[in-house]
Amino acid sequence: MSITIKEIAEKANVSIATVSRALNNSPKVKEATKELIMNLAQEMNYSPNFVARTLVKKKTNVIGLILPEVAGEFFPEIIRGVDEISYLNKYHLFVASSHSERNTVDSILGFMSKSMVDGVILMLPSISEQIRDLIKRIKIPIVLINGYNNIEQVSSVGIDNFQGAYSITNFLIKNKGYNEIAFIKGPETNADARLRLKGYKAALKDNNIKINDEWIVEGNFTIKSGELAASRLLSLIKKPSAIFAANDMMAAGCYRVVDAMGLKIPDDVAVVGFDHIPLSEFLSPKLTTVHVPADEIGRKAAQLLLEIMGSENNIKPKHIKISTGLIIGKSC
Repeated sequence: MSITIKEIAEKANVSIATVSRALNNSPKVKEATKELIMNLAQEMNYSPNFVARTLVKKKTNVIGLILPEVAGEFFPEIIRGVDEISYLNKYHLFVASSHSERNTVDSILGFMSKSMVDGVILMLPSISEQIRDLIKRIKIPIVLINGYNNIEQVSSVGIDNFQGAYSITNFLIKNKGYNEIAFIKGPETNADARLRLKGYKAALKDNNIKINDEWIVEGNFTIKSGELAASRLLSLIKKPSAIFAANDMMAAGCYRVVDAMGLKIPDDVAVVGFDHIPLSEFLSPKLTTVHVPADEIGRKAAQLLLEIMGSENNIKPKHIKISTGLIIGKSC
């Protein structure tokens, strides 16, 4: 049976209110009394009732994080960043994975209806009308992680996908002399993927290079889709001299196909990626890619959410855009 503050109060010969104040580090309690109560609580293995405290304070000290998935090498870095800030501010982190729009809606509604969290960080590859309407009506503080956010009244954190794609394409052209650059894009429904495609096209246009639609092939951010796309590109009569994969997983798929065809990177074809996941460091030759500071995204989102949660008045929504950088390997 768990120890109650009433039992601690009887042992210390003080009121229940005094014990409560001492456990919450109130300045109204004398240091000697506070020390006595804290020592007794430790000796008696007192553990506060989380549910009871939540009902009294109307606060859970829990942050909810909803991600498209928790597998792979990118999302754990987001989680790590959010958890770091949550821990420093004495918040617990509740992580949910949504593999579909229906699951996303269910997760948000579940958090709201059960008062499970004080705020939510929501990462979405795209925002439908249903999600947009739900976010606008949500009663608890929320921060979006999204590269393209058209919900002005909701704070967001995102990377500059356009800038990253433009920079690496421009690097291939200006620094490495490639003019025949193919692109393996992500899903059409993914906002980040669409911005990366725009950055690639803009760099070609600014360098007076004609866009070859045959060299733009769709993928879905998986290694397998990278393999299939690279196989198509390298089977063309007119082959590209470089392939820009919209993420590192698809770039890894390109490596497999190039090796299977008896070709070499970068002698026969250059390959570059996007994200700078740990896997990219182990590809041989080392992959040239766009660095996305995923842990920083998580930290910024958590800091922004805590700022909103700690404000007594409605603060003006903030939209933070995080820049990317190039990691130069030997793949181009």
